[in-house]
Amino acid sequence: MFDGKKGHGLDNDPVLDTENGLPIGEKNGYYVDETGAVPGESFTYGNSTYAKIQRFAGRFKIEQRGIERVPENERTDGNLHKIGTMWLAANMVVSSFAIGALAVPIFYLGFVDALLTIFFINILGIFPVCFFSGFGPRFGLRQMVLSRFFYGFYGVKIIAFFNVLACIGWSAVNVIVGAQILNAVNSNVPGWAGIIIIAACTFFVTLFGYKIVHAYEFWSWIPCFIVFLIVLGEFAHSGQFSNIPMGVGESEAGSVLSFAASVFGFATGWTSYAADYTVYQPATTSRTKVFLWTFAGLIFPLCFTEMLGLAVVTASVNNPAVAEGYNTNIGVLLAYVLAPLGRFGQFCLVVLALSIIGNNCPNIYSVTFSLQVMARWTASIPRFIWTFVGTVVYCAVAIPGYSHFASVLENFMLLIGYWLAIYEGIALTEHFLFKRGITGYDIAIYRDAARLPPGIAAIVAFLFGVMGAVMGMAQVWFVGPVGTLIGTGYGGDVGFPLAFAFSAVSYAVLRTVEKRWAGR
Repeated sequence: MFDGKKGHGLDNDPVLDTENGLPIGEKNGYYVDETGAVPGESFTYGNSTYAKIQRFAGRFKIEQRGIERVPENERTDGNLHKIGTMWLAANMVVSSFAIGALAVPIFYLGFVDALLTIFFINILGIFPVCFFSGFGPRFGLRQMVLSRFFYGFYGVKIIAFFNVLACIGWSAVNVIVGAQILNAVNSNVPGWAGIIIIAACTFFVTLFGYKIVHAYEFWSWIPCFIVFLIVLGEFAHSGQFSNIPMGVGESEAGSVLSFAASVFGFATGWTSYAADYTVYQPATTSRTKVFLWTFAGLIFPLCFTEMLGLAVVTASVNNPAVAEGYNTNIGVLLAYVLAPLGRFGQFCLVVLALSIIGNNCPNIYSVTFSLQVMARWTASIPRFIWTFVGTVVYCAVAIPGYSHFASVLENFMLLIGYWLAIYEGIALTEHFLFKRGITGYDIAIYRDAARLPPGIAAIVAFLFGVMGAVMGMAQVWFVGPVGTLIGTGYGGDVGFPLAFAFSAVSYAVLRTVEKRWAGR
C-alpha cells in the first residue's frame, strides 16, 4: 500500500525493483498502480521538498502532474470540442499567415499553384497530429512518454532533445514576430519589451496547466479570427490583389516542392505534442471522433490564414510599398493593410501580436514533458518549474535575436525541422507493422526499460533519416545532392519525404532483426 510518509519518490523510474517486485515509484514514495498510473493526490503526500512545493502549487489550482500516467478515473474531460478549439487557437495566428506569405517573394509561385499546395500539403501534414491525438485518451500518456514504445526508454531521450530545441526555438521565433508587430504599432515599444510582454502572458497561461491552456485557447481564436476577417475585407477593398499566373517547367517544380516543405513543416510540427492535449479525455473516447475534431481544429485555421497571407502578398508584384513592408517584417506588411483604419487598425495589430500567446502555449506547456523524460533528476522537478525555466530560456534567445540574428535563428529552426518526418516514419512503422494497431501496446510497461524496445533499431533508423533529409533538403544554408537535381537555382526541397522514407524503410528492416535478437 502507499505510504505517504516516505516522500514523493519521483525518479523517472526505468525498471522494476527486482528485489521486491514493486515499481520503483511505490518503493520511493508515491503510489503507482499495476498499470503505471499515478493518482493525482499522491503528489502531495510526504514531507519532502517536492511534496511541499506540490502542496503549495495545489493551493492555486496549478496542474501538478507531469509525465506520470493519468489514471482512468481522472480522465474526466469529456468535451471533445476543446480538442478542436485548442488547435484552432494555436494556428489562427500571425505565424501561419507568414507561412502563406512566403509563396510569392521567396518561392516565386503563382496564386493558384500556391493555393493548391497550401490545401493539400496541410492535409498531409496534420494527419500524424490527428492520429496520435487519439492515443491520449486511450493510454493517458504524454506524447514523449508514449514515444518510448517506438524509441525505447533511452532512445526517446534523443527525440526529447530535438523536441526541446523545437519548442524553445520556435517560441523564440514566434515571440520575435509578435514583438515586431508591437513595434510597428508603437515604435516606442522596444523589441525586448514586446518579447517580455508576450512571454509573460504565455507563462501565466501554461503555468496553471492543461485546464487553463484549454480554457484560454477555447476563446482566444475568436478575436484573432475577427481581425483576420478585417484584414481580408480591407485588402479586398483596396483592389491590390493580383492573380499571379502559375509557372511551368523545372523551376516551378522546385519552387512548389520547397514551398510545400515549409507548409508541411509548420503543419506537422504539432505531432510531437499531439497526445499531451487529450490525456484527460475518458479512456472510452472514440479515436475517430478525436481524429476528426483535431483535423477540423487544424485544417481551417491553417488554410485560412496561409491563404490570406498568400493573397495579401500578391500585391507585392505591383506595389513597391507592399514589397518593402514584407522585406522589413510581417508586422509592417500587416500594418500597411490595416493603415486605412487608423487607431482601430493599430488595435487590430495588437490583437494579432497577442495571438502569439496562443501559438506558444503548446510549445511551452509541452516542452516540460520533454525535459522530464531526459533524466531522473529532470523528472523530479515539477512541471510548472520547467515551464518557468523554458520561458526564461526562450526569452534569453529571443531578446538578442530580435536585433542580431532573427533570420539566422529561423533558418536554423527550418534546418532541424526535418526530424519530425523521421519521428513519424519510425513511429508509424512501429505502430502499423510491429504493434499491428492499438491493441499491441502493453501500456503497463511504459516505465520499464527492460521490457520496452531496446531502441537500437530506432536510433540507427533515425540516422538513416538524417541522411535522407540531408540529401533532399534545399535550405538557405545547404542544398543536398538530390535537392540540387530538382528545379533550377536553389533546387527543390524533398528533405521531408526522403527523411520519412529512409527512416521508415530502414526501421522496418532493423526492427525485425532487433525483435528476433532481443525478443521485445
